[in-house]
Amino acid sequence: MTTCYLVRHGEAEPGAEDRLRPLTERGREDVRRVAQYAAALAVRVAEIRHSGLVRARETAEILADHLASQPNVRPAEGLAPDDEPATAQVMLESAGAPLMLVGHLPHLGRLASALAVGSAAPEIVRFQPATVVCLARGGDGWLIQWILTPTLVSAGTGGSVLREGPGERST
Repeated sequence: MTTCYLVRHGEAEPGAEDRLRPLTERGREDVRRVAQYAAALAVRVAEIRHSGLVRARETAEILADHLASQPNVRPAEGLAPDDEPATAQVMLESAGAPLMLVGHLPHLGRLASALAVGSAAPEIVRFQPATVVCLARGGDGWLIQWILTPTLVSAGTGGSVLREGPGERST
């Protein structure tokens, strides 16, 4: 079973030059907390690809510090805010190891829907900044395994990440 992770970048500074906007301090801290929690869930990735925009690159680098034994972080085509999901979907379907994609809205919401239900609309996941969505590919396509948000981590909810597999349900 192939696993992938879709991540929205952390909160970014406002600015006129969109591609150069860095993470805020809160954005960096949210990503750090989510990454630490994901590491505690034994999330490990072989590679982290990002859109190339500063806020996505910074998010990817923080995640790599916690989730990759040998950080392999690089920009990739098809992850910009208005890109079509098809490019990223091909990237995920050809991955031989766990892959993490760091990107933006509305692209990530459309990509999650395309993977899980076969259509980019309607969006089935609301990505707040620093949200991680884990999907696994089985024989029947992609299934959402769990969603982790800064709000869950901040609430100190311990095991409240929803995990469901065939015949099981836990919180």
